Amino acid sequence: MSEAPRIRPCLPADADAAVDVWSRASRIAHPFIPDEGAGEREREMRETYLVHADNWVAEADGRVVGLLGLILGEIDGVVCGEIGGLFVAPEAQGTGVGRLLVEHAATLHGALTLDVYEKNSRARRFYARVGFTEHSRRTDAAHDEILLKLVRPTPPG
Repeated sequence: MSEAPRIRPCLPADADAAVDVWSRASRIAHPFIPDEGAGEREREMRETYLVHADNWVAEADGRVVGLLGLILGEIDGVVCGEIGGLFVAPEAQGTGVGRLLVEHAATLHGALTLDVYEKNSRARRFYARVGFTEHSRRTDAAHDEILLKLVRPTPPG
């Protein structure tokens, strides 16, 4: 990327680019989920998640390189922002796009929570670096995989 990424709301015209980023990033992050990044999962992404979440994109050099989906969540009775999805194009991973999207979410909501698959060790390391800690774990019934609930408190100040 020659241009610094900027965060902006995801527009209907971004749907194909956002789904492409999600699909490519998900296949790398979740190789243990059958048909990840395609088929029924792609239909759900287009028809549910891109429609009902507060979606933001990171754009650089005129291309969507990251997608952030936010919903309102709750942790221990406290309302917070829940990151329903954070996806960075494989070619943009490690460039600060993910951190930029997390900080944008924190600017909007303060405290944050999210779920991440236990097997997604790369994402777990990233979330630890940006201040998330494990709160709880459960089994994702759809895929019989362990999901970790991570939390990040509101930054001081």
